Amino acid sequence: MKPSYREAMLLYKEDWEEAKERLKAWWNGEDLRQPIVQVYAPRRGLLGISWDRWSFVRYPEDPTIGIRGFERACEGTFFAGEAYPNLHINLGPGVMAAYLGASPKFISETVWFETPKPWEELQSLELDPANPWWYRTKRIASMALEASKGKFIIGTTDLGGIMDIAASLRGSNNLIIDLFRHPRQVKELCWQILELWHRCYEELHALLSRASEGSSAWMAIWCPKRWYPIQCDISAMLSPRLFEAYVLPLLREQCLRLDHTIYHWDGPGQIAHLDALLGIEELDGLQWTPGAGQPGTSSPYWFPLYRKIQRKGKRLVLLGVDKESLPFLLKELSPKGLLIQTNCTTEDEAKELMKSLGRA
Repeated sequence: MKPSYREAMLLYKEDWEEAKERLKAWWNGEDLRQPIVQVYAPRRGLLGISWDRWSFVRYPEDPTIGIRGFERACEGTFFAGEAYPNLHINLGPGVMAAYLGASPKFISETVWFETPKPWEELQSLELDPANPWWYRTKRIASMALEASKGKFIIGTTDLGGIMDIAASLRGSNNLIIDLFRHPRQVKELCWQILELWHRCYEELHALLSRASEGSSAWMAIWCPKRWYPIQCDISAMLSPRLFEAYVLPLLREQCLRLDHTIYHWDGPGQIAHLDALLGIEELDGLQWTPGAGQPGTSSPYWFPLYRKIQRKGKRLVLLGVDKESLPFLLKELSPKGLLIQTNCTTEDEAKELMKSLGRA
């Protein structure tokens, strides 16, 4: 039975219909006169409950621990503006590599891939339906699906960037050397991964679409169509020439296959690739992450980059913005295509912030 998409609210987000309409307009490139603003705060009278976003990795045999923990956190969270309850199926960044045989290891707050594979094992990649990580992902998605109806949105798991997945399979240092010694094999491997990536994405999207309209991901931006944050973290180690030869064609192909895309632009090492990224006509926008030890997202240091992105007509996504910096940020940047995520310490503070933005 097809789901009904007419609900005007979610249990944890009463003005969901209004938020959806503004997000639809943002994706459609409409001038909303104000940016999209997502504000998270503890609900009045309740202690904010943090959700262990690594629950699905810590307790792989019992996804209900993660799902129930997320719901408890939602009960204590006020979602203001276009913020909404988004259950991201987090199995670590780039879990697609595990679907293809890489060995993940959970350490503290992240997942690493060990034991690089020789080229002989990567000549003909296949997705084994019985792969434990692929099976686990679909099992969690199915269980979350049943729990989510009328309550929250489910974000697709972090499949990873195409060349980042190749780096997890081959080893990052090995792959960089391979670009010079085995360029043909690297390209063939990446295009094999791309085909399997989209196969996994479409299967997960079809599954999650049974509960709600549209799609979401780890970035917690709802879209009425098929979208995903594409990326290539290893590009920080690549020259512009290598980026344009190896990475750009893959990104462009993903933009063509998906309805909408935002590039996860991670760290100063990727600044050299901005012009190439802005040259992808089908790319909707970029999300900037400054990286450790750098000025924060709200810092004027990055404003020239933000303005350059906006001048090209691309959407600009800024996560982790300081609420105190919001007024200055909004004076310096165009509201068109801008999406900001921030946090407040109380529900009243969040409401006051929205009121100051003319969004009471």
